[in-house]
Amino acid sequence: MSEIVTRGGAGLEEGWRAAWLAATPEAFGACCHVDVLYEDPLQPEPLEGLTAIAGHAAQLRSALPDLRVEPGGAAVIDGDHACVPWRLVGTHKGEVGTLPASGRFLTIHGVHYLELRDGDVRRARGFFDLYEVAVQLGLLPRRGSLGESALMMLRGFGLLRPRA
Repeated sequence: MSEIVTRGGAGLEEGWRAAWLAATPEAFGACCHVDVLYEDPLQPEPLEGLTAIAGHAAQLRSALPDLRVEPGGAAVIDGDHACVPWRLVGTHKGEVGTLPASGRFLTIHGVHYLELRDGDVRRARGFFDLYEVAVQLGLLPRRGSLGESALMMLRGFGLLRPRA
């Protein structure tokens, strides 16, 4: 495994996190290929290009103006693939689509699986627990709660036994 250095001089994982905080095409251009493809649970369709991914990051920054993206563990980089774990923290102070600001503090753990080309991110796939995000925003009941059991019954799954 080797450390990949981006064109801006930072390591891949530092450059990737910095791009999410800057939320500009130029910041993503320092670590991504110009025709980068991006997917995550918030996007109904893959995004293509530096401008599209920067726009997605800017929406996140608008919703969480005090956003911090921290390492969630050691990145694993091997050849033309990398796995970058992260921890996102911030206060939901801005609208996201039709969802108004809740004022709630969020802590989200996730990982980006990156496919590299010549050391730059060519494709990125983000994974995180969207249900947990909805719980933290107060939109869905906590797992194992009576509220979750009621919701599952309404969806036709029957009564769930409480977890031990």
